[in-house]
Amino acid sequence: MNEPDANATDASPAVPLALSMLRDQLDRVDYLVDEGLAMALFLAQALRQPVLLEGEPGVGKTSAAKALAAALEAPLIRLQCYEGITAGEALYEWNYPRQLLSIRLSESGEHHMTEADLFSAEFLLDRPLLRSLRGDGEGGPAVLLIDEVDRADDEFEALLLEFLGESSITVPELGTFDADQPPIVVLTSNRSRELHDALKRRCFYHWIEFPSVERAAAIIRRRVPGGADALVTAATAFVSSARALELDKPPGLAEAIDWVSALRVLGLTELDRAAVERTLGSIVKTPDDLVTVRTALGRGELPVGEQPGEHVGEQVAVDR
Repeated sequence: MNEPDANATDASPAVPLALSMLRDQLDRVDYLVDEGLAMALFLAQALRQPVLLEGEPGVGKTSAAKALAAALEAPLIRLQCYEGITAGEALYEWNYPRQLLSIRLSESGEHHMTEADLFSAEFLLDRPLLRSLRGDGEGGPAVLLIDEVDRADDEFEALLLEFLGESSITVPELGTFDADQPPIVVLTSNRSRELHDALKRRCFYHWIEFPSVERAAAIIRRRVPGGADALVTAATAFVSSARALELDKPPGLAEAIDWVSALRVLGLTELDRAAVERTLGSIVKTPDDLVTVRTALGRGELPVGEQPGEHVGEQVAVDR
């Protein structure tokens, strides 16, 4: 019979407490999480296992990494991915203008620069991945956000595999940079293409759903503190119903926050059809979607105003 792992036994009672503490820390920076997302972020912190967050645009994937950094008081380092991103933009580059200037200065003076002098640490430019290995300069780990990794190409994905597997970067001229404390890595994807299985196997995977109407209302109240309760409730219900239509770009939580902010700036405390018509540009982003939403609005298929039977406060208390 195998002996029980004493370390695991000792650690297990502390896990619920640590998980609860993280949720409280995220709550203090106005980021509300459910059980699944809380667990994903907790394991990213505790195990230094990269976490891959997928979901529709606007559900709060990028905000999760930002909130985690704020909650842990750690530096946030962001690598925004795009088609054609190169290793130099992600790992490191040499400061060529400064190298050239140094060569010219050496030619005009007595000191002669060698190739080793030119490719020394003073001419090295840290890019996000290398910078994340260096931490915050005080020994603490950074939170590394690799945003929209699905927009990058296969070659870049292969580069990430090496970095995530080794937590180190080799600069041929200088050697290997290792992290005293590996960064907390959060990758996000909108599923514009399927990621390779090898990358997914490196990560703890979590799919972020659109929040319920009640949770969305609670989040919006945090992000738009001056918004009237009736306005927030009505706008959140409207966005949730609009999302059920066949839209090219369904509105997410980000659009709902923008919309309530716009309605608040206009001095509105309740939602009516005139207000919806005037501000649809906050949540509808294509001409076809505009037609679809206006048609549904005209048919009375979208709610305008607070819906009866909703117990927002009670549900939020349960969720939290």
